[in-house]
Amino acid sequence: MNHRGSSFTIATPPIFSFRECLWFLDRNYDDIMHRVSDNSVIKPFRVGERVALLEVSQQHDQLLVEFRGGDLIEEGTLREQVVAFFDLETDLSAFYRYLKADADLAYMATDYYGLRLMGIPDLFEALCWSIIGQQINLSFAYSLKRRIVELAGAPIACDGHVFHAFPTPACLAALTVEQLRLLQFSGRKAEYLIGVAQAFEAGEISKAQLMALPTTEEKVQKLTSLRGVGEWTAHYSLMKSLKVPTSVPYGDVGLYNALAALKGLPKRPSRLEIASVFDHFKGWEAYLTIYLWRSLAIQ
Repeated sequence: MNHRGSSFTIATPPIFSFRECLWFLDRNYDDIMHRVSDNSVIKPFRVGERVALLEVSQQHDQLLVEFRGGDLIEEGTLREQVVAFFDLETDLSAFYRYLKADADLAYMATDYYGLRLMGIPDLFEALCWSIIGQQINLSFAYSLKRRIVELAGAPIACDGHVFHAFPTPACLAALTVEQLRLLQFSGRKAEYLIGVAQAFEAGEISKAQLMALPTTEEKVQKLTSLRGVGEWTAHYSLMKSLKVPTSVPYGDVGLYNALAALKGLPKRPSRLEIASVFDHFKGWEAYLTIYLWRSLAIQ
Protein backbone atom coordinates (compact mmCIF):
# COMPACT_ATOMS: atom_id res chain seq x y z
CA MET A 1 0.00 0.00 0.00
CA ASN A 2 1.68 3.20 -1.06
CA HIS A 3 -0.85 6.04 -0.86
CA ARG A 4 -4.17 7.07 0.62
CA GLY A 5 -6.92 5.22 -1.17
CA SER A 6 -4.92 2.03 -1.65
CA SER A 7 -6.82 -1.08 -0.62
CA PHE A 8 -6.85 -4.86 -0.58
CA THR A 9 -9.33 -7.56 0.40
CA ILE A 10 -9.14 -10.59 2.69
CA ALA A 11 -11.54 -13.53 2.42
CA THR A 12 -13.44 -14.21 5.62
CA PRO A 13 -13.55 -17.77 7.00
CA PRO A 14 -16.61 -19.83 7.85
CA ILE A 15 -18.16 -19.02 11.24
CA PHE A 16 -17.28 -15.35 11.14
CA SER A 17 -19.38 -12.35 12.15
CA PHE A 18 -18.01 -8.89 11.50
CA ARG A 19 -20.92 -7.51 13.53
CA GLU A 20 -19.89 -9.52 16.61
CA CYS A 21 -16.28 -8.44 16.21
CA LEU A 22 -17.31 -4.79 15.95
CA TRP A 23 -19.46 -5.20 19.07
CA PHE A 24 -16.42 -6.43 20.97
CA LEU A 25 -14.43 -3.40 19.82
CA ASP A 26 -17.21 -0.95 20.70
CA ARG A 27 -18.44 -1.87 24.18
CA ASN A 28 -19.10 1.72 25.34
CA TYR A 29 -15.55 2.12 26.61
CA ASP A 30 -13.45 5.15 25.72
CA ASP A 31 -10.81 3.51 23.53
CA ILE A 32 -8.45 6.00 21.94
CA MET A 33 -6.89 3.49 19.57
CA HIS A 34 -9.76 2.75 17.21
CA ARG A 35 -13.08 4.15 16.02
CA VAL A 36 -16.05 1.92 15.21
CA SER A 37 -18.96 2.81 12.92
CA ASP A 38 -21.90 0.70 11.73
CA ASN A 39 -19.83 -1.34 9.30
CA SER A 40 -16.18 -0.45 9.78
CA VAL A 41 -13.35 0.08 12.21
CA ILE A 42 -10.51 2.54 11.74
CA LYS A 43 -7.38 1.57 13.63
CA PRO A 44 -3.62 2.23 13.55
CA PHE A 45 -1.46 -0.86 13.02
CA ARG A 46 2.15 -0.69 14.16
CA VAL A 47 5.03 -2.52 12.51
CA GLY A 48 8.21 -1.65 14.36
CA GLU A 49 8.58 2.13 14.30
CA ARG A 50 6.08 2.55 11.45
CA VAL A 51 2.33 3.02 11.88
CA ALA A 52 -0.35 2.76 9.19
CA LEU A 53 -3.94 3.85 9.75
CA LEU A 54 -6.34 1.35 8.19
CA GLU A 55 -10.11 1.22 7.78
CA VAL A 56 -11.58 -2.30 7.71
CA SER A 57 -15.11 -2.94 6.49
CA GLN A 58 -17.04 -5.94 5.22
CA GLN A 59 -18.14 -6.52 1.65
CA HIS A 60 -20.02 -9.80 1.29
CA ASP A 61 -17.58 -12.59 2.19
CA GLN A 62 -14.52 -10.35 2.27
CA LEU A 63 -12.95 -7.69 4.44
CA LEU A 64 -12.01 -4.53 2.58
CA VAL A 65 -8.87 -2.92 4.02
CA GLU A 66 -8.23 0.70 3.02
CA PHE A 67 -5.17 2.81 3.79
CA ARG A 68 -6.23 6.06 5.51
CA GLY A 69 -2.90 7.58 6.53
CA GLY A 70 0.36 7.17 8.38
CA ASP A 71 3.48 5.37 7.21
CA LEU A 72 3.87 3.29 4.08
CA ILE A 73 4.03 -0.40 4.97
CA GLU A 74 4.10 -3.41 2.65
CA GLU A 75 0.68 -4.86 1.87
CA GLY A 76 1.74 -8.37 2.91
CA THR A 77 2.80 -7.18 6.34
CA LEU A 78 -0.43 -5.24 6.88
CA ARG A 79 -2.44 -8.23 5.68
CA GLU A 80 -0.77 -10.36 8.38
CA GLN A 81 -1.65 -7.73 11.00
CA VAL A 82 -5.33 -7.64 10.02
CA VAL A 83 -5.56 -11.43 9.86
CA ALA A 84 -4.06 -11.66 13.36
CA PHE A 85 -6.31 -8.89 14.69
CA PHE A 86 -9.49 -10.75 13.62
CA ASP A 87 -7.98 -14.25 14.10
CA LEU A 88 -9.08 -15.16 10.57
CA GLU A 89 -6.97 -18.31 10.22
CA THR A 90 -8.68 -20.27 12.99
CA ASP A 91 -11.34 -22.80 11.98
CA LEU A 92 -13.98 -22.68 14.73
CA SER A 93 -15.87 -25.81 13.63
CA ALA A 94 -14.52 -28.03 16.42
CA PHE A 95 -15.12 -25.37 19.06
CA TYR A 96 -18.74 -25.01 17.95
CA ARG A 97 -19.22 -28.77 18.16
CA TYR A 98 -18.05 -28.62 21.77
CA LEU A 99 -20.37 -25.69 22.49
CA LYS A 100 -23.39 -27.46 21.00
CA ALA A 101 -22.64 -30.57 23.06
CA ASP A 102 -22.83 -28.57 26.30
CA ALA A 103 -26.42 -28.03 27.48
CA ASP A 104 -25.55 -24.84 29.40
CA LEU A 105 -23.44 -23.24 26.69
CA ALA A 106 -25.05 -24.42 23.46
CA TYR A 107 -26.90 -21.11 23.07
CA MET A 108 -23.56 -19.37 22.50
CA ALA A 109 -23.14 -21.07 19.13
CA THR A 110 -26.21 -19.11 17.96
CA ASP A 111 -26.23 -15.96 20.07
CA TYR A 112 -22.52 -15.20 19.65
CA TYR A 113 -22.11 -16.84 16.26
CA GLY A 114 -18.91 -15.80 14.53
CA LEU A 115 -17.30 -13.94 17.42
CA ARG A 116 -13.53 -14.08 17.05
CA LEU A 117 -10.72 -13.82 19.58
CA MET A 118 -9.86 -10.23 18.75
CA GLY A 119 -6.11 -9.97 19.02
CA ILE A 120 -3.45 -7.53 20.09
CA PRO A 121 -0.69 -8.43 17.60
CA ASP A 122 1.92 -6.36 19.48
CA LEU A 123 3.06 -8.38 22.52
CA PHE A 124 4.37 -5.25 24.25
CA GLU A 125 0.97 -3.57 23.94
CA ALA A 126 -0.80 -6.71 25.20
CA LEU A 127 1.42 -6.90 28.27
CA CYS A 128 1.06 -3.20 29.05
CA TRP A 129 -2.71 -3.31 28.63
CA SER A 130 -3.03 -6.26 30.98
CA ILE A 131 -0.80 -4.54 33.56
CA ILE A 132 -2.90 -1.38 33.26
CA GLY A 133 -6.04 -3.43 33.86
CA GLN A 134 -4.81 -5.25 36.96
CA GLN A 135 -7.17 -4.93 39.93
CA ILE A 136 -9.23 -2.02 38.55
CA ASN A 137 -12.51 -1.83 36.65
CA LEU A 138 -12.54 -1.67 32.88
CA SER A 139 -13.80 1.89 32.70
CA PHE A 140 -10.89 3.23 34.74
CA ALA A 141 -8.46 0.98 32.85
CA TYR A 142 -9.54 2.51 29.53
CA SER A 143 -9.14 5.99 31.04
CA LEU A 144 -5.58 5.18 32.09
CA LYS A 145 -4.82 3.73 28.67
CA ARG A 146 -6.11 6.88 27.00
CA ARG A 147 -3.86 9.03 29.16
CA ILE A 148 -0.68 7.07 28.55
CA VAL A 149 -1.36 6.73 24.82
CA GLU A 150 -2.05 10.46 24.48
CA LEU A 151 1.16 11.18 26.37
CA ALA A 152 3.50 8.84 24.49
CA GLY A 153 1.69 7.27 21.53
CA ALA A 154 1.99 8.16 17.86
CA PRO A 155 -0.89 10.40 16.67
CA ILE A 156 -2.40 10.20 13.17
CA ALA A 157 -5.08 12.68 12.04
CA CYS A 158 -7.81 11.52 9.68
CA ASP A 159 -11.11 13.19 8.71
CA GLY A 160 -11.24 15.37 11.78
CA HIS A 161 -10.29 12.65 14.24
CA VAL A 162 -6.94 11.91 15.86
CA PHE A 163 -6.00 8.26 16.25
CA HIS A 164 -3.12 7.00 18.36
CA ALA A 165 -0.93 3.93 18.09
CA PHE A 166 0.25 2.41 21.34
CA PRO A 167 3.65 3.78 22.46
CA THR A 168 6.82 1.92 21.55
CA PRO A 169 8.97 0.37 24.30
CA ALA A 170 11.49 3.17 23.79
CA CYS A 171 8.85 5.85 24.38
CA LEU A 172 7.53 4.24 27.56
CA ALA A 173 11.00 3.40 28.83
CA ALA A 174 11.85 7.10 28.66
CA LEU A 175 9.00 8.07 31.01
CA THR A 176 9.37 8.51 34.76
CA VAL A 177 7.26 7.11 37.56
CA GLU A 178 6.35 10.70 38.49
CA GLN A 179 4.97 11.35 34.99
CA LEU A 180 2.71 8.31 35.21
CA ARG A 181 1.61 9.10 38.74
CA LEU A 182 0.37 12.45 37.44
CA LEU A 183 -1.91 10.41 35.14
CA GLN A 184 -3.29 8.56 38.22
CA PHE A 185 -1.21 5.41 37.83
CA SER A 186 -0.15 3.90 41.13
CA GLY A 187 3.57 4.11 41.79
CA ARG A 188 3.94 0.36 41.59
CA LYS A 189 2.00 0.03 38.34
CA ALA A 190 4.09 2.84 36.86
CA GLU A 191 7.24 0.97 37.83
CA TYR A 192 5.92 -2.23 36.23
CA LEU A 193 5.11 -0.52 32.92
CA ILE A 194 8.45 1.26 32.70
CA GLY A 195 10.28 -1.93 33.69
CA VAL A 196 8.56 -3.98 30.99
CA ALA A 197 9.33 -1.27 28.44
CA GLN A 198 12.99 -1.30 29.46
CA ALA A 199 13.11 -5.10 29.14
CA PHE A 200 11.75 -4.93 25.57
CA GLU A 201 14.06 -2.05 24.68
CA ALA A 202 17.08 -3.98 26.03
CA GLY A 203 16.16 -7.10 24.03
CA GLU A 204 15.56 -9.17 27.15
CA ILE A 205 12.18 -10.24 25.77
CA SER A 206 10.36 -10.10 22.45
CA LYS A 207 7.47 -11.79 20.70
CA ALA A 208 9.92 -13.75 18.54
CA GLN A 209 11.76 -15.05 21.61
CA LEU A 210 8.52 -16.09 23.23
CA MET A 211 7.23 -17.85 20.10
CA ALA A 212 10.47 -19.82 19.90
CA LEU A 213 9.89 -21.42 23.31
CA PRO A 214 8.47 -24.93 22.82
CA THR A 215 5.86 -25.09 25.61
CA THR A 216 3.22 -22.82 27.07
CA GLU A 217 4.72 -23.39 30.50
CA GLU A 218 8.06 -21.98 29.32
CA LYS A 219 6.32 -19.00 27.76
CA VAL A 220 4.49 -18.29 31.02
CA GLN A 221 7.72 -18.67 32.98
CA LYS A 222 9.49 -16.21 30.69
CA LEU A 223 6.71 -13.65 31.04
CA THR A 224 6.34 -13.99 34.78
CA SER A 225 10.07 -13.36 35.19
CA LEU A 226 9.17 -9.72 34.44
CA ARG A 227 8.29 -7.68 37.51
CA GLY A 228 4.56 -7.01 37.64
CA VAL A 229 3.63 -9.90 35.34
CA GLY A 230 1.75 -12.64 37.13
CA GLU A 231 -0.10 -15.68 35.86
CA TRP A 232 -3.23 -13.76 34.82
CA THR A 233 -1.24 -11.16 32.86
CA ALA A 234 0.91 -13.83 31.23
CA HIS A 235 -2.02 -15.95 30.05
CA TYR A 236 -4.02 -12.92 28.90
CA SER A 237 -1.08 -11.76 26.80
CA LEU A 238 -0.54 -15.23 25.36
CA MET A 239 -4.23 -15.41 24.41
CA LYS A 240 -4.36 -12.01 22.79
CA SER A 241 -0.96 -11.70 21.13
CA LEU A 242 0.33 -15.22 20.45
CA LYS A 243 -3.16 -16.76 20.23
CA VAL A 244 -2.13 -19.66 22.47
CA PRO A 245 -5.37 -21.69 22.37
CA THR A 246 -4.99 -23.35 25.78
CA SER A 247 -4.39 -20.19 27.82
CA VAL A 248 -6.80 -19.50 30.68
CA PRO A 249 -6.45 -16.24 32.67
CA TYR A 250 -6.86 -17.82 36.09
CA GLY A 251 -7.96 -15.29 38.69
CA ASP A 252 -10.11 -13.29 36.28
CA VAL A 253 -13.21 -12.05 38.11
CA GLY A 254 -15.29 -11.82 34.94
CA LEU A 255 -14.47 -15.38 33.99
CA TYR A 256 -15.41 -16.59 37.46
CA ASN A 257 -18.69 -14.64 37.40
CA ALA A 258 -19.62 -16.24 34.08
CA LEU A 259 -18.80 -19.73 35.34
CA ALA A 260 -20.89 -19.09 38.46
CA ALA A 261 -23.87 -17.88 36.42
CA LEU A 262 -23.77 -20.56 33.74
CA LYS A 263 -22.25 -23.54 35.51
CA GLY A 264 -23.08 -22.93 39.16
CA LEU A 265 -19.44 -22.83 40.23
CA PRO A 266 -18.42 -20.94 43.38
CA LYS A 267 -17.47 -17.26 43.02
CA ARG A 268 -13.85 -18.23 43.59
CA PRO A 269 -13.63 -21.71 42.03
CA SER A 270 -10.69 -24.04 42.50
CA ARG A 271 -8.52 -25.17 39.60
CA LEU A 272 -10.27 -28.53 39.78
CA GLU A 273 -13.70 -26.91 39.51
CA ILE A 274 -12.58 -24.80 36.54
CA ALA A 275 -11.16 -27.93 34.93
CA SER A 276 -14.55 -29.62 35.27
CA VAL A 277 -15.77 -27.19 32.61
CA PHE A 278 -12.67 -26.49 30.55
CA ASP A 279 -11.63 -30.14 30.20
CA HIS A 280 -14.53 -30.55 27.75
CA PHE A 281 -12.96 -27.86 25.54
CA LYS A 282 -9.40 -29.14 25.24
CA GLY A 283 -7.45 -26.99 22.84
CA TRP A 284 -10.15 -24.29 22.91
CA GLU A 285 -9.74 -22.89 26.41
CA ALA A 286 -8.91 -19.37 25.21
CA TYR A 287 -11.98 -19.25 22.98
CA LEU A 288 -14.20 -20.56 25.76
CA THR A 289 -12.87 -17.75 27.94
CA ILE A 290 -13.78 -15.17 25.29
CA TYR A 291 -17.30 -16.54 24.95
CA LEU A 292 -17.77 -16.68 28.72
CA TRP A 293 -16.73 -13.03 28.91
CA ARG A 294 -19.20 -12.29 26.11
CA SER A 295 -21.99 -13.85 28.19
CA LEU A 296 -21.59 -11.13 30.81
CA ALA A 297 -22.85 -8.44 28.43
CA ILE A 298 -26.47 -7.38 28.61
CA GLN A 299 -26.75 -7.05 24.83
